[in-house]
Amino acid sequence: MAMGNNSDGDMMSEINVTPLVDVMLVLLVVFIITAPLLSPQSLKITLPKTDAVQQNAKPQKMSLEVDAQGNVAMDHAHVSDAGLAEILHTRAVDPQFQLQIEADKAVPYGRIAEIMALAQHAGVAKLSFITMAK
Repeated sequence: MAMGNNSDGDMMSEINVTPLVDVMLVLLVVFIITAPLLSPQSLKITLPKTDAVQQNAKPQKMSLEVDAQGNVAMDHAHVSDAGLAEILHTRAVDPQFQLQIEADKAVPYGRIAEIMALAQHAGVAKLSFITMAK
């Protein structure tokens, strides 16, 4: 009987996957052994020690409410887009300034995108959205 033929005289069409499994297991063992060496803790690095830095200035936060119709209010007072742009432009010069947006879930995304673009154009670097926990 010749190799590659079975007893019926047909060609054997099965692939022997045993060598492939052996190679994959060897690679798995190599990766398991070398993976811990890639983390900084395993490199035995001694990091320098410094004094802790106290932040004296707390970030100035401004809350902006957007109702379901897309109207903008700041401190419960209605503000136009032009007025908002002017307020943001004067407050954004402080690097600690942060704009917090409280938007109704029914507000269209386009309106929020307009407010975000207005804030970015005014120079606001920090922007966050306030949500309620479930």
